[in-house]
Amino acid sequence: MSSDDRSTGRVVVLVLPEVNLLDLGGPVQVFDAAAHHGAGYRLEFVAAQPGELASAQGLRLAGLGPLPATGPGDLILVPGPRLRPPTPEHPLVPAAVVPWLQAAVRAGTRVASVCTGAAALAEAGLLAGRRCTTHWSVIDLLRMHYPDARVQDAVLYVHDGPVSTSAGIASGIDLALSLVERDHGPALAAAVARELVIYLRRDGSHRQISPFLQHRSHLHPAVHRVQDHLAQHLDTPHSLDELARVACLSPRGLSRAFTATIGLTPLEYQQRLRLDLAANLLTETDLTVEAVAARCGFRDARHFRRLYGARYGTPPSAARTA
Repeated sequence: MSSDDRSTGRVVVLVLPEVNLLDLGGPVQVFDAAAHHGAGYRLEFVAAQPGELASAQGLRLAGLGPLPATGPGDLILVPGPRLRPPTPEHPLVPAAVVPWLQAAVRAGTRVASVCTGAAALAEAGLLAGRRCTTHWSVIDLLRMHYPDARVQDAVLYVHDGPVSTSAGIASGIDLALSLVERDHGPALAAAVARELVIYLRRDGSHRQISPFLQHRSHLHPAVHRVQDHLAQHLDTPHSLDELARVACLSPRGLSRAFTATIGLTPLEYQQRLRLDLAANLLTETDLTVEAVAARCGFRDARHFRRLYGARYGTPPSAARTA
């Protein structure tokens, strides 16, 4: 992530008429939970006509502010509304929204849509030439009405530059988690997902379930404590005795608990976390292989290359070597 993309923590939620409540509530809950974990997100709820409007499910939402100016590192979130055939009296999106979104992106603001919220971004011309997605039921309509958009199916969400889009309804949670992970790393995203009792999933070009969450659906408190400790200290060497003290178990008892609960030893689990973080860093940063290895707790870059190749079927690119 470049310095220009760094999050300010400000999340401006554009509430459209007849917004779907889960499209709105799911991602908002993710950012709120992340804020309670120290991420610093601040939520603002705005509308083209400030005041009050009704959701698609009939719940009236009040206290909505006017469309504000935004800047670099801010995020505009557009939850999906119930789409109806537009009329002169009721356009697809309120007229004021289009120039506001256009100005926001010109100013360096990131935008993200949930489900049918992609229609608002398309109306503003923000999907032209970009990879994007939306609810499966309106993918063909999006392609038909906005042929310049590179609409993807069979994915949960897509990031293309400052514009992110997600598929239907609940996938807005996956999108929000991925944005939290981009801003604050996989350990914090894992903590949020665990609190909300959900899994972190990725789009079709990535692994579907992160190892940070793949083995977190059990109820063993001692194993959870060690998993949290390992996720928060990936670059630190750990002995079984030290991890046993964290768990308040004997070393033998911890090994048994881990193997019985998740099918891995503590150190095998740690290695999976380190390799997953390494894969993210190699994809999303310009760090060299040696720097990635060191950041993920591998003291020997050659050993890291062997483990990475065995795990993912291909070694890290030699072009990334210092």
